[in-house]
Amino acid sequence: MEYMIMLHSDEPQAPDFQPGTPEFEEMMGGWMAYNQMLIEGGHWVAGASLAPPSTATTFARAADGTTSVTDGPFAETKEQIGGFYLVAAKDLDEAIALAEKIPMPAGYFEVRPVAFRPEV
Repeated sequence: MEYMIMLHSDEPQAPDFQPGTPEFEEMMGGWMAYNQMLIEGGHWVAGASLAPPSTATTFARAADGTTSVTDGPFAETKEQIGGFYLVAAKDLDEAIALAEKIPMPAGYFEVRPVAFRPEV
């Protein structure tokens, strides 16, 4: 079964390390080790870090078919989705165990089963 693990954090507290700096390389070491653990364990399906919420654009469609596009994230909250993993796990307990190993020092991890994903 597949599970989406969404990584939520308080945007102002998220580190803003620039690629190529020692701080960035140190931070990414833990993430790369985690990714490799998922790959070697047969759990990796996909994953990515997202650009900051300030770069978001929200597209909305009303029931009458009208649409609107606005700058910014949909949710007006300090906790934002910073990234995600799509993992293969035998059950929810295994998916949670994988989420517990994510090298993020603070935040919330939403683990949700994938209901349907078409075959590619």
